[in-house]
Amino acid sequence: MTRQRRTFTPEFKLQLVKLYENGKSRADIAREYDITPSALDRWIKNHQETGSFAAKDNRSEKESELMRLRKENQRLLMENDIFKASRADHGTKINVICNNAHKYSVSAMCDVLDIPKSTYYYHADVTGKRAQKAEDKELSKEIARIFKESRNNYGTRKIKKELAKLPDPKQVSRRRIGRLMNEMGLVSNYTVAQYKPHKSTCNEAPVKNELQRQFKQEEYLAVIVSDLTYVRVGKRWHYVCLFVDLFNREIIGHSAGSNKTAELVYQAIARIQANLNDVNMFHTDRGKEFDNKLVSEALETFGIQRSLSMKGCPYDNAVAEAMFKVFKTEFANGAHFSSLEQLALELDDYVHWFNNIRIHGTLGYVTPVEFRKQAL
Repeated sequence: MTRQRRTFTPEFKLQLVKLYENGKSRADIAREYDITPSALDRWIKNHQETGSFAAKDNRSEKESELMRLRKENQRLLMENDIFKASRADHGTKINVICNNAHKYSVSAMCDVLDIPKSTYYYHADVTGKRAQKAEDKELSKEIARIFKESRNNYGTRKIKKELAKLPDPKQVSRRRIGRLMNEMGLVSNYTVAQYKPHKSTCNEAPVKNELQRQFKQEEYLAVIVSDLTYVRVGKRWHYVCLFVDLFNREIIGHSAGSNKTAELVYQAIARIQANLNDVNMFHTDRGKEFDNKLVSEALETFGIQRSLSMKGCPYDNAVAEAMFKVFKTEFANGAHFSSLEQLALELDDYVHWFNNIRIHGTLGYVTPVEFRKQAL
């Protein structure tokens, strides 16, 4: 097996030399620090002779002379290669330097061709900017497409991930993506200020918080969380209920209605495409619509354990709270619904997009459905 090449600081080398000088055996040092005995011998010799571990300080006269001759030979080869361009115009000289920059020093070639380094770097910078401008133009097209397909929701982080998934992957910094988005006037929905509604009263049921903020679950349907939020329909507030599986953040049930009731919650339960006997726990806040006879009977029948957040503590239901921030930003804010039927239809479309197309940072930038299929 080939030993992996490592680098050691002068301070590290000095400490090993001191260990040797203070009685630790050469073999023990080599074994304990996983270095070759020959390397340790060289460090000891360098320290004793010159006090320096730098290679240039420990070369013999013959080695130094050989290095000088090699540099001189390299310069002669360079002068021979570019001699024909020595009387050419600036443009030709600059091209010669560009074509040979991988072999020779730019500074040395500028000396031989009698051209200022500043002239070369200026032209090289102009050429580079032209190439970058052309590249930015193509990149902007991809960014605009991804942004539009995300329904104006993706920011630089997710667009960066999507660019890396292209047939011709593009490794682009978030800073560059942000600059191009600014130039195109693309603003994510997440930059819009959020309106915070007045909180309603909660129930005083003795049910404990059984979840205890264990939001990372390893099994499908082990724990589902839920909450309700408001959406403007015409001139009235309507409500949406969502059920989220903590395993993969998938929206497994949803409903929309004109009233914030237990019936609305039950409609969302009915949309869950799974055997409810497989659900272990149902966690929500202390909204009265969740703790009532209709919902309690369903939970009891399927053997689902109930868990309620502590009063006045939204962090106990953080995933549901975060889900609704996403929902309001990506779906509800700025939307105009003329009827409950339109809301329900567009809600179905959003849930499908959320589960099957939208990538999630929490899931390693795959969709909830992809994550579930990979895991199961």
